[in-house]
Amino acid sequence: MMAAGGGHRREIRPGQSGQGCAGAFIGKLFSIFYLRYVATACYSKTYSTCRRQAVVGAAGHYTPTMDVLLLYRHYFTQVGRRKMFRRHSSISSRLVLTGAMTSLLSAGTHAQQFIEESASRFPSPNPTDYTNQLTIGDIDADGDLDLIFANGAGFSSPGAAQPQRVYINNGSGVFTDESAARLGFSGWCRGVELGDIDDDGDLDLIFAQDFNKLPHLFANDGNGFFTDVTAAQLPNITLSSSRAQFGDVDNDGDLDIYITSGSTNRFGCGQYRLYLNDGSGFFTDVTATHLPIGAVCSNMDCIFGDIDGDFDLDVKTASTGSNSSRLYRNDGTGVFSLVTTIPGDSSCYSYDFGDMDGDGDLDLIGINAGTGSTELLLRNDGTGSFTNVSGQISPNTSLDDNDSKFFDYDNDGDLDLIIARLGSGGERIYNNDGHGNFTQVAGVIQIISDSSLDLMVADLTNDGRLDIVTAQGESGNFQNRIYINNGPADTIPPAIQRTEQAPDTADTKGPYVIRTVIYDSVTSDRGPFLDDVTLNYVIAIPAGLGGVQQVPMKWAGNSLWRGEIPGQPSGSLVEYYVTATDFAGNSKTGPILTFTVTCSGTVGDIDCNGIVNIFDLLALIAAWGPCPPPPAPCSADLDGDGSVGILDLLTLLANWG
Repeated sequence: MMAAGGGHRREIRPGQSGQGCAGAFIGKLFSIFYLRYVATACYSKTYSTCRRQAVVGAAGHYTPTMDVLLLYRHYFTQVGRRKMFRRHSSISSRLVLTGAMTSLLSAGTHAQQFIEESASRFPSPNPTDYTNQLTIGDIDADGDLDLIFANGAGFSSPGAAQPQRVYINNGSGVFTDESAARLGFSGWCRGVELGDIDDDGDLDLIFAQDFNKLPHLFANDGNGFFTDVTAAQLPNITLSSSRAQFGDVDNDGDLDIYITSGSTNRFGCGQYRLYLNDGSGFFTDVTATHLPIGAVCSNMDCIFGDIDGDFDLDVKTASTGSNSSRLYRNDGTGVFSLVTTIPGDSSCYSYDFGDMDGDGDLDLIGINAGTGSTELLLRNDGTGSFTNVSGQISPNTSLDDNDSKFFDYDNDGDLDLIIARLGSGGERIYNNDGHGNFTQVAGVIQIISDSSLDLMVADLTNDGRLDIVTAQGESGNFQNRIYINNGPADTIPPAIQRTEQAPDTADTKGPYVIRTVIYDSVTSDRGPFLDDVTLNYVIAIPAGLGGVQQVPMKWAGNSLWRGEIPGQPSGSLVEYYVTATDFAGNSKTGPILTFTVTCSGTVGDIDCNGIVNIFDLLALIAAWGPCPPPPAPCSADLDGDGSVGILDLLTLLANWG
């Protein structure tokens, strides 16, 4: 993501300037002396100010990194001080030491930024489940991110039913298996996702099952304990599904469900389904009227995203059959049509959306979907028309890959890429040059050969850094893994990419629906992980009526949020804007937009109450004289001549009653 003002800031790292061993040594020596000056000068300053000073240095030369500076501050200027900064930019002593030593010792090579720490952070013994997918969210409302794993044995035929796992975060990235107490469900699950189905402010769960089984829906009690509501609230339709996604497809303020299906298993051919929410978490199958009818084969994935900038959710599906993946466009009411112009694919295991080139729209990567099982990279032109630019991944080799995520691992303002691999060589990380050209970087993540079927990226330790979790299944030792980030913290705010312009209206009852698209430093099926999204509004005319009001915006699917401004009286000029804060504490305020509320009823009914009376007369007299400049409304100007005068008064009296 571009930093504010469109600039990029890439931290200068030791060993990246081409210096030799002697130069590196001299540079380090200089850094220690310069460090004393910087640390003393910025001791009382904020973290961000110190970091800028330590990174940029004098005349742009190499200076100590953030972690070295913090190490100096901690041990030479205030020994024993434990807490470097408050939450959202806190950093543990372990990370300070690791980051500092990495910076000092890594001249001439990339530091190993992501270290596997499953043994100390996951339950012991770590269960050996056949995990197909995972999702991340704060299910118990304690301010940190928990993990849910979808498990189920068997590739093309069912093995044993397995328990679905709920891992609760203690706030510092150490997890406890509380599956039995909080969920207690075993099955053959391929997919899992979180969303608030009943508008009670907590995250509910859906599991997609393979082998002609019912998907399962669970309601959260607000504390992270789940009740199975499948029988009462979902259509009784068995499916062979790989994925289910929540999203408000019809813009009515609640989360609907899109779910894939095969026949006897996910490799067969079946009809994908759409279930609409009644607002309280009860779902109705509307497939026959809302989706193209026809079997799609070998379903592997589905994901929502606004491909054409019209503030509704389109959907992309992935299949392993040749050209069986689909792209469906939403007409805004939840009715989908097939897009036939997207480049073809084959053997695709997953699709992920992300703005790879910083132009404000969602591009696509299809894993294993390119020629010869390479990756398929698709650039969006902003209208939902995609071009194959797979050559921008280097190297783009034929491997058995399963999933991907875009994320800004180096905090330079653009989305880099991580790919999950099944087999030797481990996960791969690619650096983005800011224009969507990806180059693989070695040594950034610890190499472990395993069978990664899924991965997610999020700050799991509350230190502002993006960590990685992988889901292991199909082969190997079936050990899910967590990789802790020892690199730079996220200091770049979310991008409020666009906000819906509300039209001028005669409706005084409201509500006025406002949607916004927000990107941040990581992607997922649920878009970025944001701590807060707020819709702010003020009634500018009449001036200062009520001051600034705030309403929370609800997540509506992928990168889309939705809020409602309540009805306002006729003559109101409403100004509104969006603020967004991510889990690292970085905040952004969007542009101010306006709309007016004017009555279109009986001429002279200025207050829009259905009758012309003394209150309208008083409003006309109060507005007497020239109208204010646009966009301010002038509802008392009944003849439209730009001022309120005698002719308007006569018109009002003629319509009295």
